[in-house]
Amino acid sequence: MAKLLLGKEVTDALNADLQVRTAALREKGINPTLGIIRVGANPSDLSYEKGATKRAELVGVDVKKFELPEDATKEDVAAVIDQVNADETIHGVLMFQPFPKHLRPYQSELCNRLDPKKDMDCLTDLSNSGVYQSRSDLGYPPCTPAACMEILDYYGIDCTGKSAVVIGRSLVVGKPAAMMLMKKNATVTVCHTRTVNVPEVCKGADIIVSAAGVLNSLTADYVRPGQIVIDVSINWDANKPNARGTLGAIAGDAKFEEVEPIVAAITPVPGGVGSVTTSVLMKHVVEAAEKA
Repeated sequence: MAKLLLGKEVTDALNADLQVRTAALREKGINPTLGIIRVGANPSDLSYEKGATKRAELVGVDVKKFELPEDATKEDVAAVIDQVNADETIHGVLMFQPFPKHLRPYQSELCNRLDPKKDMDCLTDLSNSGVYQSRSDLGYPPCTPAACMEILDYYGIDCTGKSAVVIGRSLVVGKPAAMMLMKKNATVTVCHTRTVNVPEVCKGADIIVSAAGVLNSLTADYVRPGQIVIDVSINWDANKPNARGTLGAIAGDAKFEEVEPIVAAITPVPGGVGSVTTSVLMKHVVEAAEKA
């Protein structure tokens, strides 16, 4: 039976540390503050915003919300970005992506308008370059792959000299996760939709980070005893029992009932990586306030 790498334990430790750090900042007259920019009212955005606001309150971070209507123009969004950039009381910014369809042609332009020092989730090109250069002075990494690293650190999983496979090559999770694992001295292979014989590649790894976003894509054929599996994805499984005793619940990439008995340790979904991301967001805000 695998050890469950529970996000709650990691989050509790992060929160306790952040509470001490925010208290120290407030004693100096600095109120660490997160600005949230949201265009429209996408239900998943609203859900994450609610969770982030609750987590901010818990650790001592203030929140300022900037809500724009679904039909906001490029100029409307640019004006709000300029406002938060100029506001010295706002230390970090979470800007929900993607924008509504009519704004997507300007997405890169608008994201790069954000001050990288306030970019808490790696939306700007400069923040991305910081991930690839392993430079913490160029912004902050995306919260989700950073949460994966927090889990590895908390559970004492040393990546030095280990073989790691990342499944997925998105700019949001896969690519930055690969860079961050290399920073931890792992030897990294990135698998994607054109990779030949992914199960064989994965079986050769010591650590697997699965960010494919495909339900039940990581099966027993992909794993062997002794491995660490970090399941990043959140998928909907219509056949999975939920807490109410009916069918329909979130699940990861891993076919958990097959993979868990084989590997040494695994993050559950839910209860794994996703539960750590908002604490990582708050950690970035606190770090930005400390630098300011």
